[in-house]
Amino acid sequence: MLSASETKARIGSIADTKKITDAMYMISSAKMRRALRELQETTPYFDALTEKIGELFRYIPETDSRYFRVPPPETSPHKNHGILLITSDKGLAGVYNQAAIQVCEDYMTLHPRTTLFVLGEYGRQYCLRKKIPFVEDFQYSAGHPSLPAARKICADLLEYYDSGRLDDINIIYTDYIAARPGECKKIKLLPLELTRFHTEGRKENPTEKQFLPSPDAVLEGIIPSYVMGFIYGSLVESFCSEQQARMNAMKSASDNAEEMLRALRLQYNKLRQSAITGEMTEIAAGAKAQHTKREKRNSEGSYGA
Repeated sequence: MLSASETKARIGSIADTKKITDAMYMISSAKMRRALRELQETTPYFDALTEKIGELFRYIPETDSRYFRVPPPETSPHKNHGILLITSDKGLAGVYNQAAIQVCEDYMTLHPRTTLFVLGEYGRQYCLRKKIPFVEDFQYSAGHPSLPAARKICADLLEYYDSGRLDDINIIYTDYIAARPGECKKIKLLPLELTRFHTEGRKENPTEKQFLPSPDAVLEGIIPSYVMGFIYGSLVESFCSEQQARMNAMKSASDNAEEMLRALRLQYNKLRQSAITGEMTEIAAGAKAQHTKREKRNSEGSYGA
């Protein structure tokens, strides 16, 4: 059993740790609110872009765009896959990273011909430890999702896709669910499906429109922006899911620390009470001994007289 001084030292150590977990909770909360606000500011643009692409398909019901080409069958042995795996730069986020990595490993087990792009230092270090091959010069931080970063990531992925080195590109990210653990998803980024741009209940515009130099050329120009927007949204969703997972982990750690502090304080108070009781007993015993000694001395003095 710990002594009173050891118990007091442990209380101080746990209290200091709780201050750190509380601070990390507040920091993650602030980061998440900022990222969601930035996403809300850009969402109308990408929603309008999606609507315009759907409008284009009313003028070009069929397209030879490489972004919409029919890919080889999923089970084709000669199909080259690409995976963009989004993880975090740091740990202490519960199962956030492990869930995304597990989905990626399961996919790569079924599809050995896969080129892996890892976003986030946690995922890169994991692949290095497990000797999982990935594109090592693809180095981007997951800590600050932004449109410029999404544009660069999109350009790197399109370089592989446009050159024919990849037949498709998938993205593994964690969808944000407020106050709950996010849901890890794998979505095909390229080639796109026409059904993605069909909007129910959209009113037809009778006005004839002209696209210069051609609808196909316009489509080729705006699809990269759409892909970039999808990547940006996935980055923000994953970032918010990471912060939510870290908030949950830090709250759990703070709650556990509070329970430990409550038990240790009770133990410390019992030890102090026991020590005080022992000291009072010693004082009383000493006083009684002195009183007895004094009475004995007085008694001996009376007999001598």
